[in-house]
Amino acid sequence: MMKKNRITSLLAMAAFLPVAVIAAETPAGTDLKPYTPVTDQRLSKPEPQNWLMYRANYESWGYSPLKKINTDNVKNLKLAWSYATGMLDGHQSPPIVNNGYMYVTTPNNQVIAFEAKSGKEIWRYKKQIPEELQQLHPTNRGVALYGDKVFIATTDAFVVALDAVTGKELWKTASADWKAGYYSTLAPLAAEGKIMIGVSGGEYGIRGFIAAYDADTGKEVWKRHTIPAPGETGSETWPKDDSWKTGGGSVWVTGSYDSNTKVSYWGIGNAASWMPDTRPGDNLFSSSVMGIDVNTGELKGHHQYHYGDGWDWDEVSAPLLIDIERNGKKVKSLVHAGRDGYLWWLERDKDKIDFVDAWPFVLQNVFTGIDKKTGRPSYNPTRVPATGKTVNFCPSLWGGKDWTPEAYNPNTGLLYVPANNNLCAEITGISAGKYKPGQLFIGVSLDNILTHVRLDEAAKKNIGEVQAWDMKTGKKVWTHTYPQMNWGPLLTTGGNLVFGGGTNDRKFRAFDARNGKLLWEQAMSSGVIGVPTSFEVDGVQYIAVQSGWGIDAARMQGAFDAVMPTKTLVPQGGVVNVFRLE
Repeated sequence: MMKKNRITSLLAMAAFLPVAVIAAETPAGTDLKPYTPVTDQRLSKPEPQNWLMYRANYESWGYSPLKKINTDNVKNLKLAWSYATGMLDGHQSPPIVNNGYMYVTTPNNQVIAFEAKSGKEIWRYKKQIPEELQQLHPTNRGVALYGDKVFIATTDAFVVALDAVTGKELWKTASADWKAGYYSTLAPLAAEGKIMIGVSGGEYGIRGFIAAYDADTGKEVWKRHTIPAPGETGSETWPKDDSWKTGGGSVWVTGSYDSNTKVSYWGIGNAASWMPDTRPGDNLFSSSVMGIDVNTGELKGHHQYHYGDGWDWDEVSAPLLIDIERNGKKVKSLVHAGRDGYLWWLERDKDKIDFVDAWPFVLQNVFTGIDKKTGRPSYNPTRVPATGKTVNFCPSLWGGKDWTPEAYNPNTGLLYVPANNNLCAEITGISAGKYKPGQLFIGVSLDNILTHVRLDEAAKKNIGEVQAWDMKTGKKVWTHTYPQMNWGPLLTTGGNLVFGGGTNDRKFRAFDARNGKLLWEQAMSSGVIGVPTSFEVDGVQYIAVQSGWGIDAARMQGAFDAVMPTKTLVPQGGVVNVFRLE
């Protein structure tokens, strides 16, 4: 009898095992359903209610089709919940949402998972980094979702895979040696079973690259350097010495991706060291866009926005993939608002990138012209930096638009650009010294960088702008101006809205996407330099953004205060902010 009862008890327990397994896949104390794996199909055609990747879709539009929040009712937007991250400095990552699960990253390599509708913390992960590591840019720009995993690239040059439900570390792979100055801050790009990242560290004289890792194992699949070695395509644009080994070419913003051709597009930073007379030539593939086959790492085309960069105009923002009509023909385009102050229109094909058109969107006094066939600019030689030479130029080191992403709305047909206009710089080139791994290798003094700002007369009226462009005509449709600079990434929606922050008054704003009318604004606890997103849970639309001033926005504000002179205090401290209609 005892034996029979024991067997019966065991069978009864076994009957409940599947239930226990299912329960373990759902975070306790939440209304969340079991996690939905993220597939290539879902990433290629993301559901409107979700925000599955850095810019919502592979094309990098920064667009949500959701329209329950619209121009008529956005004035009723109220805070649904907020959450202090416990971290200082620049919070730049977008809240990523998959069917009610939200993931944000913060400075110091931290990932926090939430129930998206309530703000309840599910788990928190923090990658420990070496105490001696100096974080030149202590930030992180977000996670990638793929399968049942969450992926982050870290400031000590690792790629880490986490369980999406529990936050458990599943694998981690070193992408490079942080002691040599390599680091990563970008959100990875996930496609075709691979997790792709780029590395930063041009300020330390690294040799940049893009690499792909197997999503299941973390094993490196391929690596494509952004600075070619002798004999490789583009090597003829470097001097015949060893300067390519320390050539820079950082990649610090997530690439775009054409899932039909399997080609990804990455923005590449400037060459190292800064002074072009130390590395005569065009210096490919610095200050360029590179097309990379995601399965092989093969180069599938490039365009260099400007050659032999000496202005620190990193062109790291990935281009937006938009089909644009020109002369009655639809052009599969790459669109990029450059740090060099020009708006670039390129044509993409599976094996090449061609120039279409370009024009300035802010004050620019370096280029004297653009070749209509190749897109190659010509320079005013008095504004080209060199060792021992002082030059002034517009736009400034931080460019007409820095890393902050543009947005494209297919309903209005407009491209929205966060810009800084009427802003110039003065720098004096100096010797970068002998290269030493892990030490700054710039060619401009830090004091010069921190006080370089020169303000055009028009800057007394405005600097920061949100611009709307009709790419078909090359005409600017509207502009909203700020007296101060703008470091605000943009979100646009099916409700004909544009959201963005970026100013030192801590305000987060909503504009009418059609005409630029200011419809709503809310002062936050800190400045907003985070990427805004939108999502829907249980039929309710939300707008989410992190506030948390720091890094280059704070440094540029310091440069303003040094020359004005003014003293501007923008509180620090990261907060996740989620809004819904009242």
